[in-house]
Amino acid sequence: MTKPLCSTGLRWLWLAVVVVILDLGSKFLVMGHFQLGESMPLIPFFNLTYAHNPGAAFSFLADKGGWQRWFFALIALVIVVILLVLMYRNGSKQRMTNIAFAMIIGGALGNLFDRMVHGFVIDFIDFYVNDWHYPIFNLADSFICVGAVLVVLEGFIAKPNTAAKSKG
Repeated sequence: MTKPLCSTGLRWLWLAVVVVILDLGSKFLVMGHFQLGESMPLIPFFNLTYAHNPGAAFSFLADKGGWQRWFFALIALVIVVILLVLMYRNGSKQRMTNIAFAMIIGGALGNLFDRMVHGFVIDFIDFYVNDWHYPIFNLADSFICVGAVLVVLEGFIAKPNTAAKSKG
């Protein structure tokens, strides 16, 4: 017996679509207005810097000859499928978890699009302190991280039924 989609966590997939649109739109703007490597200071600790990343987070495996493109694409697809299944199984009341999963799905799909179309991920957010620069990243990475933090936070929030059972 299947559940109506509105009673599952899949009702939050609109958020994943918004994340993909914001991510790809921001990358489109950067590609259209910057040359590769060009940087524009915005405030004393933040630049927009156009960069390509053929690896994963923090340029992990970026110099490994191209096979990592397909490896990271496969990982993204597996994660998206697993999270979709979990969202389907979740009730619509598990808002924080479903929102987190939707953010991660949207970010994964944004970076997957880059890998499949360009062969690398487009990054442009550059935070720094003096001469130290945090690795350049993008909106998809930001949404993935916020989603992951929400999943962790959800683990620390006591469920009403769990709290009631532990007192009884």
